[in-house]
Amino acid sequence: MTDYYDTLGVPKSASRDEIKKAYKKLAKQYHPDLNKGDKEAEKKFKEVNEAAAVLGDDEKRSQYDRMGHDAFSQGSRGGGFNGFDFSGFGAGSDFGDIFDNLGDIFGFDIFGSRGGRRRRGTDLRYDLDLTLHEAAFGVTKKIKIRKQGVCPKCDGKGGTKTETCATCHGQGMVRQARRTPFGIFQSTGPCPTCRGEGIRIVEECRACRGEGVQTEQKELEVEIPAGVAHGSRLRLSGEGEAAPKGGPTGDLYVFLSIAEDDLFERHGDDILLECPISIFQAVFGAQIEVPTLEGKAKMKVPAGTQSGTVFRLREKGVPHLHHRGKGDQLVTVHVETPKRLSRKQSKLLKELAKEFGERAEPHKSLLERLKKKLKQ
Repeated sequence: MTDYYDTLGVPKSASRDEIKKAYKKLAKQYHPDLNKGDKEAEKKFKEVNEAAAVLGDDEKRSQYDRMGHDAFSQGSRGGGFNGFDFSGFGAGSDFGDIFDNLGDIFGFDIFGSRGGRRRRGTDLRYDLDLTLHEAAFGVTKKIKIRKQGVCPKCDGKGGTKTETCATCHGQGMVRQARRTPFGIFQSTGPCPTCRGEGIRIVEECRACRGEGVQTEQKELEVEIPAGVAHGSRLRLSGEGEAAPKGGPTGDLYVFLSIAEDDLFERHGDDILLECPISIFQAVFGAQIEVPTLEGKAKMKVPAGTQSGTVFRLREKGVPHLHHRGKGDQLVTVHVETPKRLSRKQSKLLKELAKEFGERAEPHKSLLERLKKKLKQ
């Protein structure tokens, strides 16, 4: 007998989602309606469903992994598997029904949560504004959200007086047998008496009118890790809206927006800074102080520095989010030209220019090239 994992074409480490995906693809490929008269395809179709019936159930899969096909040899009958009758897989069965009628192979519904699985609470979104410094070094923020919370009076049950469902004995699920285009199909489904909840409400809660939820305002502390980027989101599990009748609570997603800084610009984990220096600092060189995210740092400007030169300050940028270390700070210097000069200053600069052999006015050839460029 072919190994079930080989039948579905998945490794033994495959997740439930991978098994579902493989089952869906193969079931469509070998369905009798698409392979009229092809006995081999019909046989393969049965094998695929038999494999999915085992690997899609955690308990059966565990038994199969331990004992192989011997784990279910006592339950086989009539070419089927463990009570599943696949004799109805011939031509004429509705191709569209395959995934509806075989949904319980994977618990409730092969594609999601149909009847019997309690509805999950709604996920919520909160937009949080941060400064560059807060994003760089982390911060704890307090936020307030208004949402549907668990009713405190009935503890989310929807009733102040409840009792265990006599039909399913509190399990919420019952074994069911139904006739499908594939024959008699036995499966586990939601209890029809309590609709999968496991309890029956004897006295409805007046505070929440039986829903189990009430509107509330809640204050939360959000830990922002150092190094988060603009557009990042944080997931606060279980802080979304409560679901009616005790279903699982949704999550809260905090979307981070980082405001522009007056002084710094962020590129990844590097910080950019535009820094003016005087013409004398550029000519003679100097040691200057520049602002950083953590305060001030000294930076050496060599003599003869040109405007637009970029200096790198190692690890003065934003901390890396997922590993140690920081980005750098890149400082671009711009040489400032004096706008107003006294007669004495003007005379001294002209003498200096003459000493360097330079003209106070642009060369004629340069002016001509500029005019020609502007006419193009």
